[in-house]
Amino acid sequence: MNRADEELLAAAARMVVEEGLEYGAAKRRAVRDLTRRGGGGGRGDRSRDLPSNEAVEDAVREHLALFHADTQPAELAALRRVARTWMQRLAEFRPHLAGAAWRGTATRLSAVHLDLYCDDGKAAEIALLNAGVRFDVEGGGTPEATVLTITAPCRELGEPVTVHLHLQDHDALRGALKPDARGRTWRGDVGALDRLLAAADEAAAAADAADAADEGPR
Repeated sequence: MNRADEELLAAAARMVVEEGLEYGAAKRRAVRDLTRRGGGGGRGDRSRDLPSNEAVEDAVREHLALFHADTQPAELAALRRVARTWMQRLAEFRPHLAGAAWRGTATRLSAVHLDLYCDDGKAAEIALLNAGVRFDVEGGGTPEATVLTITAPCRELGEPVTVHLHLQDHDALRGALKPDARGRTWRGDVGALDRLLAAADEAAAAADAADAADEGPR
């Protein structure tokens, strides 16, 4: 990887973590910023020249480890618990958690992305209306192009969380569960999420026990 690529990835990762941008927006802005400053290796603002999401994700993980290792795990867990609440409420639509909250790179600035697999996309909207949940609708025309956005309270973070509900065709789930090139899944159901939460709780408990052992008796 050349220096220009490294600068681009570092800039995009910083925007994802510090500003809560999605990967696509962060990559495009990083290219524009570096181009204005004379960097970017002559990439210009062409999407075919942008790095992969996997490469940006790796850079995000490095940024989090360097600058947010003390706060990010708790913020991630809080977002995952918000996701779990809504996955339970919308269980009839086979919800799957996706995005940074699933992949483990989310911070308090990240939105939660849930994929809903529906025979009829309107059924999800009706379910929210019947439950008295306010939401915004983006896209339309086909279920795959429709996103319902809600604002969910999060007591752990002390601020609301944005939850995007992506309406997917009922039969699209099989393909959606294919892993990436490294064998990691792009999304998971509530059972898989519960396993992630349990593993995080165990890791936190082990870390607390290790800290207590290091401190010794008082």
